[in-house]
Amino acid sequence: ANVVADALSRKDKEPIRVRALVVTVHNNLPEKIRSTQAKACEKENIGTEGFVGKGEPFEVRADGTKCLRGRVWIPSFGGLRDLIMLESYKSKYSIHPGSDKMYHDLKKLYWWPNMKADIATYVRKCLTCAKVKAEHQRPSGLLQQPEIPVWKWERITMDSITKLPGTQSGYDSIWVIVDRLTKSAHFIPVNEMFKTKKLARLYLKEIVCK
Repeated sequence: ANVVADALSRKDKEPIRVRALVVTVHNNLPEKIRSTQAKACEKENIGTEGFVGKGEPFEVRADGTKCLRGRVWIPSFGGLRDLIMLESYKSKYSIHPGSDKMYHDLKKLYWWPNMKADIATYVRKCLTCAKVKAEHQRPSGLLQQPEIPVWKWERITMDSITKLPGTQSGYDSIWVIVDRLTKSAHFIPVNEMFKTKKLARLYLKEIVCK
């Protein structure tokens, strides 16, 4: 017989998530990458990149683009790194991602030394994000120093500790009264159901008349 499935009998299933990287690529970017790569490999510039000629060799695609482990190498020349981070960060689809997400997205396509640190620095310096965070925070009120009392028990603070196990005397709460000048505290057993008049009489008895 067919049985109607309920929430408890259904098999858990992970929700389907679609994650895409959308970057606006300028028409001349591939050519600019190739020409910048060639400039970086020139003898006088090798020292700037540091790693060129060391470690595992580049893979060269059919169009001449140099890659490392399938990812396009972005030299430090020509501001290419900033351009790529800008396009990824400002994309209307990315909604200003955090540095971790931006790094994991970009590393699928590109590679350069200290890439993760560069992206973290770029995101941290984003003025737009800083402005958005500030706009979504409630404005801070004027910080005012409380007036310092001159006499003992001139100004007090009060608080209550409730929902305690009841005693044989019928108390289930503690009324805490603190003198702001001396920091002297009184802990008075009360019942949560005590009315204002009852508390006023207790205050006179335990604080004023002592």
